[in-house]
Amino acid sequence: MESLPALMAGQAVAFAVDRGFLAGEPLVGLWWLALLAVVSAVGAVGARGALLSTAAIVEPLRDALVTHTVEVTLRYALTGGRVEQDRSAVARLTRQVELVREAAGSLLAVVCRFAFSFVGVCIGTLTLDPTAALLVFAPVSVGVGCYGVSLRGVVRAQMSSTLATESLAHEAWRISAGLRDITAYGLEDPALRRFDEVAKENARAEIALARLTTLRTLALGVGGWVPLVLVLLWARWGTQGMSAGTVLGVLTYIAQSLRPAVQNLVQGVGTTGIRLFVTLGRLLDAPGPRPGGARSVPASDALAPASSISVGKESVGIEVVLESVSFSYPGGANDVLSGVDLRLAPGEHIAVVGPSGIGKSTLASLLAGTHTPTHGRVLLDGVDLASLAPGRQAALRAYSPQEAYVFTGTLRENLGYLMDGPVDDRRMDRAVTEFGLADLVSLTGGYDGLVNPDALSAGQRQMIALARAYLSPARLIVLDEATCHMDPAAEIRAEQAMRERPGTLVVIAHRISSARAAERVMVLDGGVPQIGSHDRMLAESDLYRDLVGLWSVKSATPCPEALYGEAQ
Repeated sequence: MESLPALMAGQAVAFAVDRGFLAGEPLVGLWWLALLAVVSAVGAVGARGALLSTAAIVEPLRDALVTHTVEVTLRYALTGGRVEQDRSAVARLTRQVELVREAAGSLLAVVCRFAFSFVGVCIGTLTLDPTAALLVFAPVSVGVGCYGVSLRGVVRAQMSSTLATESLAHEAWRISAGLRDITAYGLEDPALRRFDEVAKENARAEIALARLTTLRTLALGVGGWVPLVLVLLWARWGTQGMSAGTVLGVLTYIAQSLRPAVQNLVQGVGTTGIRLFVTLGRLLDAPGPRPGGARSVPASDALAPASSISVGKESVGIEVVLESVSFSYPGGANDVLSGVDLRLAPGEHIAVVGPSGIGKSTLASLLAGTHTPTHGRVLLDGVDLASLAPGRQAALRAYSPQEAYVFTGTLRENLGYLMDGPVDDRRMDRAVTEFGLADLVSLTGGYDGLVNPDALSAGQRQMIALARAYLSPARLIVLDEATCHMDPAAEIRAEQAMRERPGTLVVIAHRISSARAAERVMVLDGGVPQIGSHDRMLAESDLYRDLVGLWSVKSATPCPEALYGEAQ
């Protein structure tokens, strides 16, 4: 019923002109136009029925998707999943399900309307002029067919664009969430380079999608306008000619029914249809277990909760494994680190030594997750560090670089910054004692006194950062020359506290005391790293002997940085 106007419009106009107005029978012409009005009213009633029929198909689809989403989420919880981490469940249940509902209804209506309109126009045009029907049918079939063949590539490009947009948004969130840390650790350039790479990837995906969507314009041109031009040319230069009414009737079919139907089909499939495909695919591929299948455990859940760790209990260190790790900075000609293999047992303490620029700080940043290996993997208890969310990484490891991060706020806020809850005063008192912060506590007026980073010496800032890492629940501590601005006595006291703290400890050493106190020493010399005890490295590594000799000479007096810090 909805397609009756598409079938009758051209015929009614042609008969009204040829048999009515041009034949001197205006009443006949008016009768045919009145018939067209009645048919249009019937088509409106049919459109209402078609809408209700569409709803009868789409609403059960919506209900099925809601049921599927709820079942997946609940099954995930009942099989041990952590629902609070699946924050996208509500978005899937509301926005995405409703998007599928609307898109499915719209696409179904558009496809049905085009199918019936196209058949009606072809039948109507065929009754008026068979040749004109061929001139209409052929271009539309070619245009729509070519567009249909290209849809697979368009869908892939749309999916790539969607994922690239999500990656860009995620990277922007990561940077905005860590701006203070990025600034404190001097990582502005790596962060910008990483964001620039993601932004360029997003731009490439958008450009590829834009190029493919030009096919939509081509399909509209071939299917919507070429038939109009061909009919006019045939009417002017055709061998048999066409009456004025026939020409007007065929043009009515094309302009009123066919061209809008082609336009709605191409635009509907190209926008609503692809959106439907992408959203439906993501709904059915939502996180969590498959019905009847084994539960997929997220990498972030494969490790024990860090919040359960407390200083003073038995060792709760973490196993650290480097598998053929290599790293090079963007634009660098050579790898800073190449093929590094390392295994640290839970609770082990290792010192990393080597000349300046050999890659010690790079190794520390790889262990801390602030850089990602170019090749190879860094594993924490068997889980790839790169697969862990930033919040989960922060709960598992604490990283103290040379330039200590202290912010304007209370001393309590600075010391408890890495904790997942409030720190009781007894634990804070212990950290203050271990790291010699009693004078600073008195100077600030207690734990709730305000800290001004600019008023602190470099050594004081390092002591605060070390105490913060000490109080954290982290199972891995990475110290990248984190005591270089402290005098030797303060450094020995701080590292002793870190060794007594449960957990795995990695120290980038710059004094002989750090290497002597470690269970093992890792010597970086640009080749395959040498690993062993202090005595073994003295016997086997010429570089290590040279470094120990240099350190021994320098240890007679405090380093210039320490003297400068004490003077401040």
